[in-house]
Amino acid sequence: QVQLVQSGGGLVQPGGTLRLSCSYSGISLDYYAIGWYRQVPGKEREGILCMNDVEGTKYYADSMKGRFTLSTDGAKHTVSLEMNSLKVEDTAVYYCGASGYLCPEGGVQYDHWGQGTQVTVSS
Repeated sequence: QVQLVQSGGGLVQPGGTLRLSCSYSGISLDYYAIGWYRQVPGKEREGILCMNDVEGTKYYADSMKGRFTLSTDGAKHTVSLEMNSLKVEDTAVYYCGASGYLCPEGGVQYDHWGQGTQVTVSS
């Protein structure tokens, strides 16, 4: 059974840094793509980035490229999203997702996803 359990998130000031983590079980990153997307209530989901062995790391929005990075810890079965230079418009619920082998086309249609984590950027 695939499980993705998220941690981290919270309130941060504009320009600050925040790290989200996603502990995964039931999958191997040798055969699965894993990534992050976010959603603001009332708006469509937005892909952030995704990683797999074939495509490496791909970003879905230029606004986050260079500010958001993905790291993995295979020993701990964890992937993390480090978010730097946060902006008010980054406020959203963030989700990690996993899909078999390839990253989803738009970065949001994952086969499995975590419970979501609120990130609020505000002064």
